[in-house]
Amino acid sequence: MRAALIRRLQHRMLMKHENTVAFLKSRKLHTINRTIWKSQLPTSNASITTIQRRKLSVTNNSKKPRILITGAIGQIGTELVTYLRDRYDNKSIIASDVKMPSGDNALLEKGPFVYMDVTDYSQIARIVVEYRINCVIHLAALISAVGEKNPQLAMKVNNLGTENVLEVARVNELKVYVPSTIAAFGPSTPRVNTPNMCVMRPTTVYGITKVYNELLGEYYCRRYGVDFRSLRYPGIISNKAMPGGGTTDYAVEIYHEAIKNKSYNCFLKDDTMLPMMYMPDCLKATCMMLEADSSKLKSRVYNVTAISFTPKQVYDSIKKYIPDMKIEYKPDFRQAIADSWPKSIDDTEARNDWDWKPEYDLDFMTKDMLDALRKKYIV
Repeated sequence: MRAALIRRLQHRMLMKHENTVAFLKSRKLHTINRTIWKSQLPTSNASITTIQRRKLSVTNNSKKPRILITGAIGQIGTELVTYLRDRYDNKSIIASDVKMPSGDNALLEKGPFVYMDVTDYSQIARIVVEYRINCVIHLAALISAVGEKNPQLAMKVNNLGTENVLEVARVNELKVYVPSTIAAFGPSTPRVNTPNMCVMRPTTVYGITKVYNELLGEYYCRRYGVDFRSLRYPGIISNKAMPGGGTTDYAVEIYHEAIKNKSYNCFLKDDTMLPMMYMPDCLKATCMMLEADSSKLKSRVYNVTAISFTPKQVYDSIKKYIPDMKIEYKPDFRQAIADSWPKSIDDTEARNDWDWKPEYDLDFMTKDMLDALRKKYIV
């Protein structure tokens, strides 16, 4: 027994020594990176602007994309990973999340998938180095309705996660894409054709964290030359991935219930107008923003939208294909959130600066959604 105890103590001491060595090596590498980065800074503000422009236009755009996607098993991440792997190649797109994809999932079959907690700086930094990442698409976040149920966790994940991603990007000269949302607007924002630049005083913790993310990303771009980019997504509608607890979730659920039960209980009022976008347009817009020439971007954050509609209008669109569809309106706490958001979005700047144009209107989307879901439910 005494010999076994000694062996255990020796093993613990060895492990502690190895961990200490690994930590010192990582600190040394971080110090070297910081020293190199500081040595490249000029002394005048005018020269900093020149250097930053050169970094934004050359460094990130000249490399073959090696992209890390956080929050990869969420509604957007699930489809964006596949979309980018088809566009580039499977090995160049590294999916990550804090839990494994469920069931038979292409995220595991067609390319790398890693565990990563965005609130842990060291995990992000390690994966960036190991996989030679040059771009991070940071999707990990707690969204509106979920965030209101646990605001402390939402602030931790949404704020600390973005802080860590931007700091890793600064040290390693990465391009960073962090989506924002219409939740970043608030009751004092013009609600019709909301412009790209306006008053932003959101009333949800999700919206508050996204305003912070936008401002912090712009700061890192201005101060350190990080190639930060962001789109303010409207409600996103997908025929593949289910929504993750947002205020616009009804616009996905109603199609599933139309196929399964031909009825739906809507948690918003019938006349609640909100901006929306079909997933193919969302993927297209995201890729266009990622690949846009940095010199053409007059802003680092853009509004994007496709269509605006009410629950009554989407119900009427579905009835063209399912005439006996029924609906009831039973507003809950999400109604107050929706009432603080824009009814429609002005995305003129995105259209002018990088030629954004959506492809799907309401009826075109409805037909495609129902066709896809019929196959899924074998109706």
